[in-house]
Amino acid sequence: MSMAEYKGKVKHIQDTPFGYTMSVISGKWKMVILYLLAENQPVRFNDLKRQIGAITYKTLSSQLKELEADGLVKRKEYPQVPPKVEYSLTNKAESLLPILEDLCEWGVKNQHS
Repeated sequence: MSMAEYKGKVKHIQDTPFGYTMSVISGKWKMVILYLLAENQPVRFNDLKRQIGAITYKTLSSQLKELEADGLVKRKEYPQVPPKVEYSLTNKAESLLPILEDLCEWGVKNQHS
């Protein structure tokens, strides 16, 4: 159903496909994490932290857990000392990449307008 088809029928935005999509990718860091994983996966936790910079360890950890719970990120743990954990995108997340690319393209066209 398109946005136009929902016009006037929406009581709660979270009940729409748009609301669902926004709930999955909302927040300051989720799309950044998805973008970085798409560019270079698999990625270890500390590498993600280093690439993002301004995120706390606690926030990165919680955002990754939410993305994993929503089926967008795979977490692979290796049984070794020290522990090694890698993150990568699921097929569900891969299907979001064209949308992220469109957002980047929009930024290219409008950043200096």
